[in-house]
Amino acid sequence: MRESGPQADEVGGARAEELPRTVEELRHAVEECEARLTEAADLAAHVRHEINNPLTGIIGQAQLLLREQLSERARRRVETIVQLAARIRDTVAELRDVQRLKPPAKADEGADKVPRH
Repeated sequence: MRESGPQADEVGGARAEELPRTVEELRHAVEECEARLTEAADLAAHVRHEINNPLTGIIGQAQLLLREQLSERARRRVETIVQLAARIRDTVAELRDVQRLKPPAKADEGADKVPRH
């Protein structure tokens, strides 16, 4: 049951006046969150790149060593290097999930906005 009378008009009027401000505050909060998410995704991409480049070299060199004549002790050590480097590679690959959280670029900035009254 809806209230009627002067008190109901005051409550409804106050809510109606606050709505544009609330919508604008929500827009601003969403924009801030999207900016932070973009920064986190960009950082994740940079970290992945900076770790993967030297890690690929380490794995490649260790695999080349395994093709050579090595003592059993040296072979175990190089195999350990390959295993641990692969573990790091797999962990860094999980940063792709952070990159996927990046909000999509907006083709038309005004298309998704609620009209202001």
